[in-house]
Amino acid sequence: MEWWVYVLRCGDGSFYTGIATNVDRRLKTHQAGRGARYTRGRGPLELWWQDGPMTHQEALSAERRVKRFSHQRKTALGGENGD
Repeated sequence: MEWWVYVLRCGDGSFYTGIATNVDRRLKTHQAGRGARYTRGRGPLELWWQDGPMTHQEALSAERRVKRFSHQRKTALGGENGD
């Protein structure tokens, strides 16, 4: 199975980082208020960046790494597509 790391930009300017096998479906889940508790009430949500495909273990490691990025560095990711 292929996994992806993704970063969402929330309406309040904050970022949420996660992993999924289908980023589009996961984004819709977040937008419907059924995703992570953090993203509820922080809309509108925008897919800011994604990277993959990778194994589940690689995605977990990448997620931990991206979560440690500063706000400024996550903002800079918006111009990158992860390819």
